[in-house]
Amino acid sequence: MFYSLKSRLIAIFVLLFVLSFVTLSFLLFNQSRSIIRSYIESSALEKMDEYGSYIDMVQTQIYDLASIVFNSDITNSWNAIASDSSATDGERNLEHFHMSQFLTQTTNSYSSVSSVAIYRQEGLWVSSGNFVVTNPSFLKEDWYNNFKKKEEYWISAHTDAAELRNNNKHPVVSMLMPIGSYEPSLTKSVMKINVSADYFLEPLGRIHLGESGTIYLLDQNGKPMLSQADYETRSDMLAQVQEIRQGWRKQGVLYMDNAQGEKEILVYKKLAQTNWMLVGFVSEDDLYAQLFRLRSSIWIVASILLLLSLVLASWLSHGITKPLSRLVLAMRHIQRGDFANAESRLLPQRSVRNEVGFATETFRSMVHQLREHIKTEFELKLLRQQAEYKALLMQINPHFLFNTLELMSSLAMQKRTEDTVQVIESLGKMMRFSLKMDDDLIRLEEELLYVDYYISILKIRFGDRLSISMEKEGNLERLSVVKFIFQPLIENAVKYSAAYRQEAKVHILVRHTEGKVHLVVSDNGPGFTPEKKRQVLEGSTTAQLDQILTSRSSQIGLGNVLSRCRLYYESLFEVRIDSAPGEGTSIELILPAQEVNGHVPSVDRR
Repeated sequence: MFYSLKSRLIAIFVLLFVLSFVTLSFLLFNQSRSIIRSYIESSALEKMDEYGSYIDMVQTQIYDLASIVFNSDITNSWNAIASDSSATDGERNLEHFHMSQFLTQTTNSYSSVSSVAIYRQEGLWVSSGNFVVTNPSFLKEDWYNNFKKKEEYWISAHTDAAELRNNNKHPVVSMLMPIGSYEPSLTKSVMKINVSADYFLEPLGRIHLGESGTIYLLDQNGKPMLSQADYETRSDMLAQVQEIRQGWRKQGVLYMDNAQGEKEILVYKKLAQTNWMLVGFVSEDDLYAQLFRLRSSIWIVASILLLLSLVLASWLSHGITKPLSRLVLAMRHIQRGDFANAESRLLPQRSVRNEVGFATETFRSMVHQLREHIKTEFELKLLRQQAEYKALLMQINPHFLFNTLELMSSLAMQKRTEDTVQVIESLGKMMRFSLKMDDDLIRLEEELLYVDYYISILKIRFGDRLSISMEKEGNLERLSVVKFIFQPLIENAVKYSAAYRQEAKVHILVRHTEGKVHLVVSDNGPGFTPEKKRQVLEGSTTAQLDQILTSRSSQIGLGNVLSRCRLYYESLFEVRIDSAPGEGTSIELILPAQEVNGHVPSVDRR
């Protein structure tokens, strides 16, 4: 049943439709995902760079303010009076007041700074806004003890007592700095500069990863700097973040599976100035949510169109299969040579109304002309073979000419006048020889003379890096060969040997023995792998003309030579390749020994 044309038409319609939609949806989905992924990566890293610059700007303001306060005479005077046990309470209160005013004025000069306070180990602290407070509770705070004992200069988002006195309940990020000493454990006064956490959080929130991806700002210990408590819930990703912190890469994108087996994307960038790091997480489902919805819509539309195509295929196949079936019966009679019954099986001529009917009438006409076509087919084959040979032959000249012109250009730029003149003379003799396209065969002596000109060009091109020799055996006079078969082989041998060895060694052997001409080109190049050797031998047998003429392969010269020899000599031609990786290559062409008969060589194919 499936053999019938109707069934096959329906099957092909369904198959083509399904394959086209599956392929289209697959390519569209993957290509879109690649584009989105690339855009998200570049966009996120670019935004992180901008945010890193923003962090650097805020930190610069904090460091400037800290430097001003640290190096101020007012600070030094206040610290001296506060540390002087002989100073009166009035003197201390006056210095506290002056210090508070100074902190207020300094803070107002920096828009990013919320407040500045200096804490004394006696339990007193002075801050901007004219606050002088005696409350030793800060001595038990983690931030104070971590600074004194662990030298942790930055404090993540927290609620600050000085900010609360200003009715500011929002979290702040702080930097600590010793006063009067560079050693935190020895200092008696600690300066605390507060910046609102929103000052960091608000621009960070403008960096988007998908619809629900989040970016976190981590401190030097890998803890969140801002009010982002959900960071700790990503326990399956924290180990990876720790590895990134210890690694040398400054930024990047990682793709991994989370604890639920879902694809997760991690984007990170390290901030060099404070050893902080930006880390972003987004699930692949979230990132490609709209793309997944688009794929579902495509499948729904494809299913509807598939049903419609089945109906149309059934209707179309019925109108085609009936007349085609009769046409097939007629063809079977033609196959058996029964031309009379074949014509009777065709539809009557008056029934010709469509393309199938036109095909039937065309076939009817072809039956009458078939005998004539059989007669002329052999002649057409010979003409086509000759045209293919000419096309392959004309491919060699441009390929060689371009390489030689590039050499001449290089020599001219190097001002090597004598070498340039010699190359031009050799090229002129070769071109005069190559323009003789009227004969397929030439004297072997002329082919070898052509090779001599080419070798002279190669010696100039490669100099001491090329050692090339030619050996002749047997009587070579009056022998003929297909033209231009040596030069491409020598060119390949020199090119690959020079690229692989310090000195390219090429040996050419021409031998006439036992009715055969053996043309051998050996080199010390990289050699062929068994697979490559097999491909070359099989390719020379099965390659089509258009494949060779349009090929971009590095073996174009070898393929051209083998194809021309097979076209001309057919089964009388033999090729042998002796090669191994790293041990060079020897290519041997075995041709029938043909002598020149008058002006045009004769070819005996018997």
